[in-house]
Amino acid sequence: MKATQEPAALTLLVIDGDDQHLRFIRSVAESEGVQVYCARTGEGGWGLFRQNRPHAVLLDLALPDMDGMELLQRMVEADPGADVAMMSGQYSTRSAVEAIQKGAADYLKKPIDVRQLQDRMARLLQERRRRRHADWLEQGVVETFRFEGIIGRSAPMLQIFDRIRRIGPRFQTVLVTGATGTGKELAARALHGAGASSAKPLLTCNCSAITETLVETELFGHVRGAFTGATADRLGLFEHADGGTLFLDEIGELSLSAQAKLLRVLQHKEVQRVGSPVVRKVDVRIIAATNRELRSLVAEKLFREDLFYRLSMFEINLPRLADRREDLPLLHRHFLGKFNREMGLEIHGLTLRAQQLLGRHNWPGNIRELENVIGHACLMATSDVIDVQHLPEYLRREKAPQEDEALMSLAALQRRHARRVLQRVGGNKVKAAEILGISRTTLYGLLDDRRAGSGAGPQPLTDAGD
Repeated sequence: MKATQEPAALTLLVIDGDDQHLRFIRSVAESEGVQVYCARTGEGGWGLFRQNRPHAVLLDLALPDMDGMELLQRMVEADPGADVAMMSGQYSTRSAVEAIQKGAADYLKKPIDVRQLQDRMARLLQERRRRRHADWLEQGVVETFRFEGIIGRSAPMLQIFDRIRRIGPRFQTVLVTGATGTGKELAARALHGAGASSAKPLLTCNCSAITETLVETELFGHVRGAFTGATADRLGLFEHADGGTLFLDEIGELSLSAQAKLLRVLQHKEVQRVGSPVVRKVDVRIIAATNRELRSLVAEKLFREDLFYRLSMFEINLPRLADRREDLPLLHRHFLGKFNREMGLEIHGLTLRAQQLLGRHNWPGNIRELENVIGHACLMATSDVIDVQHLPEYLRREKAPQEDEALMSLAALQRRHARRVLQRVGGNKVKAAEILGISRTTLYGLLDDRRAGSGAGPQPLTDAGD
């Protein structure tokens, strides 16, 4: 199929010191509907490459002002996804191998004939259509594994989704726990959306941001004249959320006196505005969230035990990103789509080495850190592919921990090998288990850091009975 059926679908940069050959390529390519940029020198071609970011490049090996191999290397470093084909009137296997090793997509003998050039244009157009289709399919996969705004296909996340489906329609109070950046607010929105009151408001209160003196008026409201500055009646969040859901984020930061007042509302389902003798009934579902260990706070007398049990009839604990690495490819694609829309970009993906670097990172900031990393990379990318150099410097400085395998225990060696296989298959635990010849249950045991630190003996890497 010719490019004339898809105008401006392909841009081509031709860099050739042979003026006659340059005009010939331009004529053939333009007849195929391709937009062509031309340069007769390496520096001129480099300027056009940086300015126009063409989809493909035809680069002569022998340029009047520089070695074509040098310019090839410069282009590939600037744009790892660049499709650069080398051309030479003096073809040699040695130079062809060198060009391919340095990142060339092809090595062509000059003069290029008409049919060869047409075939190359057709292949490039087909590749661009294939890439757009792959983007569409990948986005479809992301949507398949999106649940109420949360993305995941790993076993821990599928269990979370199932729990939200069960709890959502029936809960009165839920406690959502997890480290910072694991998506507690998204879980709260999912719980609210799964309930019968989803058409009613979902209001959010950041408990860590409320001063002790304003807790009551923020949550319960006040009447005019209740205190200096109270010039009008004000509804609190509980009354605003009546019939819906109130999300109390960072619940562990509330003072003990504020906890006591909150407990009374939960017990009696009624609020009393500051300065008013009137008690008002409210019907509000409560989702509380914290990144702190509330049981430890209860033991230290920093959190009321009765409030803890009132809140935690149902508890949802969100896993760290490091414990759901299987979801990384989905999350990459999700955030790429998000930033492409917001920034008007067309970034198609990450190179394999960039994915491997992200796969090694421990993600202390969890999903929020990953979002920041992908956003940074999108802004720094010089092409439609994100490579290692586009990632934040702190990630590029990280080195994979080295350990003398000769001095490692058999259990540690098994865990290391299992992790290597899992990384090579992109976090797919089913495929990793098949390669290792073990069940997924055994694989989960090998990957369990808690088991690794318990001194448990090595597990066999063959499961005859699984």
